[in-house]
Amino acid sequence: MRGAGEQATGIAHRLHRSHLRVAMTEVESPLAVRRQVSFCEAVWDGEALVEGIRARRAGGGEEFDSILAKGEIPILVDPEFTCLEAWSPDVVIDATIAKRNLGTSRDMAQLVIGFGPGFCAGADVDVVVETNRGHDLGRLIFEGSASPNTGVPGDTAGYTVERVLRAPRDGVLTVLADLGTLVDKGQVVALVGGEPIAAGVAGVVRGMLRPGSTVKRGMKAGDVDPRGVLAQCSTISEKARALGGAALEAILWRFNQ
Repeated sequence: MRGAGEQATGIAHRLHRSHLRVAMTEVESPLAVRRQVSFCEAVWDGEALVEGIRARRAGGGEEFDSILAKGEIPILVDPEFTCLEAWSPDVVIDATIAKRNLGTSRDMAQLVIGFGPGFCAGADVDVVVETNRGHDLGRLIFEGSASPNTGVPGDTAGYTVERVLRAPRDGVLTVLADLGTLVDKGQVVALVGGEPIAAGVAGVVRGMLRPGSTVKRGMKAGDVDPRGVLAQCSTISEKARALGGAALEAILWRFNQ
């Protein structure tokens, strides 16, 4: 699987729970907002535990089998996907949610799945999965593409753009209210180059980039969940679970005939 952020983690978690052998690749310095539910944190810390399943950073593709034998998910820093030839997976999943294709093609495996816009089923991948919230979330697309990126965050308790924390300028992020902190509307939760990032709604800080992250102006640095439920900071979201179910459906569609 390409990518190990929040959505990819939900997919990998469901496939692992279904007793499929899952390995993931990531970039050298991944930036996850919902760090407590992102396996890519293993790139930084060596391992990451999400809802009882552990991911572990692998030094190379040759370590995949030994990590899998421990009941864990291997993660390899391999943005160019060079491990593909050595490991020869039956399925390749591109869950980078990059809104564009970063080099995934149908000849990579027996089944190639692309999540979200940027892929065309029948051309560069076999199946596209709709990632846009709403009626078609998780739908398998066998011809054509997913909905284009709207640029509007999903609605949570009636809030969309208000709940997202964005960098006011280029610089280094200083975190004042990290994950799981209850905050008030207008409270300064982080700084970038001395400029404040204030919460647009009251709630719990559900997402925040790692302290010290380098950000660009307008970049998403975190989010506040207006529902204020602390447990939701460390559990996989309904969207990520739905995407995991879609991946499982696509795999069964291809191999369970």
